[in-house]
Amino acid sequence: MTAGVAGDDFDTQAAALFNAEAPSLLHLARFYVDDKTAAEDLVQEAFIRLSRTMSRVRDPARAAAYLRSIVINLARDHNRRGLVSLHHRPPAPDDVPSAEEAALGRSARQEVIDALRTLPGRQRDCLTLRYYYDMSPADIADGLGMSVNSVKTHLQRGLRALNVALRETP
Repeated sequence: MTAGVAGDDFDTQAAALFNAEAPSLLHLARFYVDDKTAAEDLVQEAFIRLSRTMSRVRDPARAAAYLRSIVINLARDHNRRGLVSLHHRPPAPDDVPSAEEAALGRSARQEVIDALRTLPGRQRDCLTLRYYYDMSPADIADGLGMSVNSVKTHLQRGLRALNVALRETP
């Protein structure tokens, strides 16, 4: 997916990127927003924004990292502004848990997500990228534009805060 790519080739590459990354990006967005519809909107908007700037992406292999960064930034903006969704829709009905979520123990998972949401933004970003995407501190630093030492500091502080928050949960 580089500048000057023929339309059909670009469409094929964009579809492949969407198929490969959309499910995990949706999970990432759900760490930040409660509403599944809003999370889907954030992911869709991330792909739209990436498609507008693909000519500036020098390494197509980095497209997934750009998408994660866009989703995180959109989710922050979404929460900062108190938007219900990107399109100002009324709240969606409560999500019906999937079989997978039910099997994994939704309540325990929700406690972790709730605790993650209380963390400062950079700590939450670093933790979700490290433990959900299994990214190295160097990859996180590269993706978020931070130093590796800053990432390590945010990971340590975030883990400590999560540990305290989860111990205090009844």
